[in-house]
Amino acid sequence: MQNSARQAHSVNRRGRRSRQEILDATARVMAARGYAGTSMSALAKESGLPKSAFYHHFDSKAGLLSAVMERGAHEYFDAMREAHREPPEGGTPRERLGWYLRRSGEVLEHREDFLRLLLVLVMSHEAAEAPEALRTVITIRDEGRAYMRHMIRSAFLGEGEAVADRVADALAHFGMAGFDGAFVSLQSADGKPIGEYMSELTDSVAALGEALARTP
Repeated sequence: MQNSARQAHSVNRRGRRSRQEILDATARVMAARGYAGTSMSALAKESGLPKSAFYHHFDSKAGLLSAVMERGAHEYFDAMREAHREPPEGGTPRERLGWYLRRSGEVLEHREDFLRLLLVLVMSHEAAEAPEALRTVITIRDEGRAYMRHMIRSAFLGEGEAVADRVADALAHFGMAGFDGAFVSLQSADGKPIGEYMSELTDSVAALGEALARTP
């Protein structure tokens, strides 16, 4: 019985490891080639696992893409929450927003495969070929805007909850667009470190937010 239990545990561990290897390989290859340009044969070659291993864990390429995006989103937003675990007390809205966005930029630098694939799917509309994955992409984008709203609202809370809500509602989409643009520029090797992009985004969002806060 003990031998059987050990063997089952070993099989499960190998299964979990191969699933993670599949997800890792898929994130790398699809981020570079896109969804349509990635075949199961290419994924098998990249991971060193047989195609049968892919179909053991996933029903289809669309299901695999959805799993990659779900895992990437989980890790990304967990990293964001950890980075923002102890926000500063006091300070101006600009200072507080700068703290949030600087740390967001640091997270961005360590999640490049996930974010590159997400933007490739958004811009190419390839996820439309895989409805299950498309729903995952839409959910991730919605969560991203909600998180941007949370950061802006937190930065302006010193002005009162009503003002913070109004500013965050008005600027969440703009902040998200700026964050997307910063990542694209970083990927394009435009020559600026991510910290500079986050500083410029802070100045832009904070200036708009301060103007909105003064509006009756």
